[in-house]
Amino acid sequence: MEASVAKDMLETSMAVSASGGDATINLAAQKQLIRGYGGINHPAWIGDLTAAQRETAFGNGNNQLGFSILRIYIDENKNNWSREVATAKKAKEKGALLFASPWNPPSDMAETFTRNGVANQKRLKYDKYGAYAQHLNDFVTFMKNNGVELYAISVQNEPDYAHTWTWWTPSEMLNFMKNYAGSINCKVIAPESYSYMKNMSDPILNDSQALANMDILGAHLYGTPESSFSYPLFKQKGANKELWMTEVYYPNSNNNSADLWPEALEVSYHIHNAMVLGDFQAYVWWYIRRQYGLMKEDGTISKRGYNMAHFSKFVRPGYVRVDASANPSNGVYISAYKGDNKAVIVAINKNTSAVSQKFTFQNGTGGSVSSWITDGSRNLAAGSSYRVSGNSFTAQLPARSVTTFVTGLS
Repeated sequence: MEASVAKDMLETSMAVSASGGDATINLAAQKQLIRGYGGINHPAWIGDLTAAQRETAFGNGNNQLGFSILRIYIDENKNNWSREVATAKKAKEKGALLFASPWNPPSDMAETFTRNGVANQKRLKYDKYGAYAQHLNDFVTFMKNNGVELYAISVQNEPDYAHTWTWWTPSEMLNFMKNYAGSINCKVIAPESYSYMKNMSDPILNDSQALANMDILGAHLYGTPESSFSYPLFKQKGANKELWMTEVYYPNSNNNSADLWPEALEVSYHIHNAMVLGDFQAYVWWYIRRQYGLMKEDGTISKRGYNMAHFSKFVRPGYVRVDASANPSNGVYISAYKGDNKAVIVAINKNTSAVSQKFTFQNGTGGSVSSWITDGSRNLAAGSSYRVSGNSFTAQLPARSVTTFVTGLS
């Protein structure tokens, strides 16, 4: 999706007192397992990542994004599948998980119909569902034969926003998931609604056979209000299933907006809400390289990219989110994670003045704390070091900033 999406840009502009409310990090209160962060490579539409750009995206050294998930495109024409291999192999070499999404079936499996009075809309022929499942299997096999094992494959990108690709109704998606998806030789992602519309996924969750064939509930967050980030039915029905946010850009796709500040701070705030309110296990951006994206067209990391890197570089696959005071004071937002015997805290200050923030650990503690800061003048710059004393430390959160804190656990 590449159309400007209107967002409610809340920005706290008032000056605040020098101290925020205390933030408690409960290391024993485990939430979701984190699979990772990443974006899509789409050679067919905007060209492939270069060798250097692959290193920037999937490496985790200096001036690299540390992405651990790559989404790739399933072209309806098998003759074009080889275009996905080079970047996929490099991402896999760097340890990333890979998943793939289709926009359209092969042309011989599609038909046109009139939808809501609009002619020439596309859908999968009802007698081709089995052949379509085999088409997806063929892509899994092709990638495997080229040295890339997919972690998962999606049934359809945005089946409910398909003006220029293939539509699926909730009942059509349910039919496929119930009666055909079980033959796919890979973890299956569905339904990838463009705006996390629950009418697309409720039928799957409410049908035991369809649910058995779904491994990952995938959703996009275009225009989704924060009040809709949580999904009680998934919590009720989705035991042993994964929950991934598989595409978004935020807060817009305006030309050359990647470095605008403080607008770019909205990226880390959106990720915070996806993790804390939505309990998502993955956060996957749209194009990795784009003039409004995480990496600009010249291959350098943007302000938006550095905001995402505050999560992707430090919250690694296999880490677990733990309970934290999500909004300890006005304009301050905190999430916390643990893994590799470390605790990671990502703190966002949307206020126009600095905040002195106290962090207190429960059910465990840290020692020396390192910090990295992105604000109006800095990009993931090394910040002050702190010492945990009596299970607490107090740090300065600069005005309009995101800070990642890392400490070893003892």
